[in-house]
Amino acid sequence: MLKNIPAILSPELLKILMEMGHADEIVIADGNFPSESMGQRVVRLDGHGVPEILDAIMQFFPLDQFDEGHAVLMEVVFGDTTETPIWNEFRKILKKRDPGFAGLTNIERFSFYDRTKKAYAVIATGETALYANILLKKGVVKS
Repeated sequence: MLKNIPAILSPELLKILMEMGHADEIVIADGNFPSESMGQRVVRLDGHGVPEILDAIMQFFPLDQFDEGHAVLMEVVFGDTTETPIWNEFRKILKKRDPGFAGLTNIERFSFYDRTKKAYAVIATGETALYANILLKKGVVKS
């Protein structure tokens, strides 16, 4: 056991976060996302939702300040009337945890899939909200 590390962050996930370098990307995926077929490395956190995982990770994870697209969402598919209030939760968490947060960027579904395939890792969650996938680009820790 270690002090001050949220229990939701498994040893496997902490290792992955530590291995990631500047500009590497990680996806926190909702329960409907095809994590296993998209991810190079998949960490399963099925009993948890995306906001609580995002909040725990952002205590340690610097966003890339050189790329305004450092927090990316899968946009709602054209014609789908699904509402996305979870995005407001994401925004609040990111603003609270990273002073350099530049806002959320939305990209088309298949573009999101393509980026996920190149991402360092995918965290598969049990999140039931639709369109609750978020891709984060890692920045540097400034001393």
